[in-house]
Amino acid sequence: MWVLGIESSCDETGVALVRANSPEHADRAPTLVSHALYSQISMHQAYGGVVPELASRDHIRRVLPLTRQVLKEADITLQNIGLVSYTRGPGLAGALLVGAGVACALAASLNLPVMGVHHLEGHLLSPFLSEDPPQFPFVALLVSGGHTQLMQVDAVGQYHLLGETIDDAAGEAFDKSAKLMGLPYPGGPVLAQLAELGNPQAFKLPRPLLHSHNLDFSFAGLKTAVLTQAKKLGDMLEQHKNDLAASTQAAIVEVLVKKSLAALNQTGLKRLVIAGGVGANQNLRQQLNDACAQKNIRVHYPEMHLCTDNGAMIALAAAMRVQSGCAVYQKDYAFDVLPRWPLSQIHSVLS
Repeated sequence: MWVLGIESSCDETGVALVRANSPEHADRAPTLVSHALYSQISMHQAYGGVVPELASRDHIRRVLPLTRQVLKEADITLQNIGLVSYTRGPGLAGALLVGAGVACALAASLNLPVMGVHHLEGHLLSPFLSEDPPQFPFVALLVSGGHTQLMQVDAVGQYHLLGETIDDAAGEAFDKSAKLMGLPYPGGPVLAQLAELGNPQAFKLPRPLLHSHNLDFSFAGLKTAVLTQAKKLGDMLEQHKNDLAASTQAAIVEVLVKKSLAALNQTGLKRLVIAGGVGANQNLRQQLNDACAQKNIRVHYPEMHLCTDNGAMIALAAAMRVQSGCAVYQKDYAFDVLPRWPLSQIHSVLS
């Protein structure tokens, strides 16, 4: 079965085609055939952050051309598609409505089933498209601009929350700290680049909840500490900026690594999956790889080009639900979106 996936939750428009396996090969991960992605970063840079109305309007412009592109690359037509999927939430309401509307209209015109997918489920399962896919069960560190969570993942649709952020997510800590340092939007990747040139021990920054004896996160206090240091330094020399970036990254990464190891110890599992945009951070990957190698723990990541929001992870999640027998299709082509949709409530909403 060919599965079309549409992602439009924030500032990236993604469309992809995934091929689900037949029942006799349901134990194998679906295959990504083609995908296309358009990022709105350059448009939002002038405003220092995402402008929801502009994001929604741009999704309208991009989604159909991207759909035509992935169909052409896969060398198939709309008539070959067996299922249309889209991001139902969480995300920006207007942006989500664009993807939902296009997906449901397309499915209705072709008399196809349609499936609304949880954005975070897409991220959680995205490493199954990598060259080194994981096996169930595993601990997942979901770490992005809006979410930082530790989950125990036993199978498709079976997710157990172990810990989450009580304020800012790790990605927010990167982006907001970068903004406090005067770095351009999006700040997180820029901060990570500067960190490679700095001394991670130059500034003593807090590691909130590091010794809390639970698996929750907090990064708001770190952001405040970065603000204090930035004010002390005033017009920072280049090396001071590099050192503050390195110290900030070191604080965030240390918390993520130690909490992940604690989650593995608590569950007794020996497999860790990293998902979400911050999973592309090279320092985080290196620290996790080194720490897990000492404990004989396997670590799995999405491919670098699939770390950010994309249609491939949405089509994948839908295809894996089909293969696992837990697919939940919409009863008709009426649709809604869920801008605030905790992953813990996925079953109650889909049932």
